[in-house]
Amino acid sequence: MTEIVRPNTQLVAGVDEVGRGPLVGDVVTAAVILDPNKPIAGLADSKKLTEKKRLALYDEIIEKALCFNIARATVPEIDELNILHATMLAMKRAVEGLSIPAEFVFIDGNRLPDINVPAQAVVKGDSLVAEISAASILAKVTRDNEMKALDVEYPQFGFAGHKGYPTKAHLEALALHGVTPHHRQSFKPVKTIIEQTNNC
Repeated sequence: MTEIVRPNTQLVAGVDEVGRGPLVGDVVTAAVILDPNKPIAGLADSKKLTEKKRLALYDEIIEKALCFNIARATVPEIDELNILHATMLAMKRAVEGLSIPAEFVFIDGNRLPDINVPAQAVVKGDSLVAEISAASILAKVTRDNEMKALDVEYPQFGFAGHKGYPTKAHLEALALHGVTPHHRQSFKPVKTIIEQTNNC
């Protein structure tokens, strides 16, 4: 287990991403610096919270955090760079876009983006570091809302339910309706559908 060494500064940012696995949409990242004088109870890995709890915490984080920034890497960037490099780029953008520069950054996962700030990668950080938990909530609510908006545009895909992940329902919809402009063409199930369509 990673030993978490908190630096002697209040300007600690947590960074997390949502959307590495889906076949559709951007990968969304968030960076958050919490205010030690305004504690937020109940912060946890966003995936382990109910939607209702996530939404309530989202509002509280935005209200109480010293600063936050939500960033992304787009579908074309994911297809060009690959999902890992696109995620690192989105994390870098999240940190560099903070209105108050962080003096230390905790990153969820096992590798660090290319940032000019001292940082530590923390595996399962969204359960261990409050700043990362806050970032995971902001990123997940943001991306879920984008999937709900996409669901209105493409109701036949059911994006509001599966959030773009390769579920049985999503793969069946892909086979039936083809690829939308929001699908990641470098991801195998999407690539396969495109190849089949081109061979017809």
